[in-house]
Amino acid sequence: MTGGTLHDRAAVVGVGETSYLRGSKDSALALQLQASLTAIRDAGLEPGDIDGIIPVGITGAPAEEYIANFGLTDLRFSAVVPHGGASGIGALQAAAAAVSAGIAKHVLVPAGRNVSSGDKAGVRIHQMPQFRLVTEFEKPAGAIAPAQLYAPMARRHMELYGTTSRQFGEIAVSTREHAALHGNAVMTKPITIDDHQSSRLIADPFRLLDCSLESDGGAAFVVSSPERARDLAQPVVSLAGIAMGHPDSPSSITQRPDLTKVGIAKAAPIAWGVAGLGPGDVDVAEIYDCFTYVVLCQLEDMGFCAKGEGGPFVEGGRLRLGGALPTNTHGGLLSQGHMLGMNHIVEAVRQLRGNAGRAQVDGAQVAIATGYGDMGDGGLAVLTRGAR
Repeated sequence: MTGGTLHDRAAVVGVGETSYLRGSKDSALALQLQASLTAIRDAGLEPGDIDGIIPVGITGAPAEEYIANFGLTDLRFSAVVPHGGASGIGALQAAAAAVSAGIAKHVLVPAGRNVSSGDKAGVRIHQMPQFRLVTEFEKPAGAIAPAQLYAPMARRHMELYGTTSRQFGEIAVSTREHAALHGNAVMTKPITIDDHQSSRLIADPFRLLDCSLESDGGAAFVVSSPERARDLAQPVVSLAGIAMGHPDSPSSITQRPDLTKVGIAKAAPIAWGVAGLGPGDVDVAEIYDCFTYVVLCQLEDMGFCAKGEGGPFVEGGRLRLGGALPTNTHGGLLSQGHMLGMNHIVEAVRQLRGNAGRAQVDGAQVAIATGYGDMGDGGLAVLTRGAR
């Protein structure tokens, strides 16, 4: 076991988010500031209490913007975590390390974007330095957008293990069902497996309803030490364990020796070990869902089931409220909105506080949130209600 020093050494004390929608008239910076203010005040803090900032995403405003807009006078820590959709978990890990070491007291982790007025995903990712190899060697062959890049992973899983498109559809349907309960979601119209099967093909085997939503909005959270958390406004949500991992051949999926295994396979044993918990202890799971298959793959790599058994595992309502493993109770990236997985962390915290509204999992004591970025960088955070 490594990284054990972060066991219950940090807490998520405040969370905030804006509405998720398409066509926002607010800039990315305005959305980031709105979500940040909500998170700071949710914690019972004022902007001047923030002395650490880790912006998330390629549109994340630098720390200097927060100094200017919030009038901060004593920022002591800032960092950048360049792992795409895994950056929220990576930033949580970095924030926990900072407060645990005494470098900062209250670290803000904000994200926000207005993709309606900017470049689409197929353009944005090629602006990121970690995609250089893809841009140079795979983009000329037509692999431009995320669906095209990740589709071979799903197809290989289907070929090896007999996984079906209808099993991917079960993830889309349960996630939409949860979004309808949440209230702050881009897509709330109920869908069926047949709707999934009849949605248009985007990049084989991904159909439209396998794909997450390009959306506008902001999300943020604040990390403090458990000792300070006990004096703040909300019930303590403690970070029991956390780890990050990267897949082999991290910059090229097609050159990977095993297309069905991603970075969280390396992170999960560490995070479980630090937390002293395992898959059987989890009450609610918020799993990064840029595509339906990515949820299934992570379930396997975290040990909820064996490799190749993810398809049968997600069937029978297991991922729905009332099922054995309620998953993405906010609607996830597939139906609530794509906020780089930051909304997964917000929802996990709300579930543990017991204020997740109609999507609340009764008595939730242990929640997980995962990140999945770039070509499969992965992170797992294990959160608990109070320190154990």
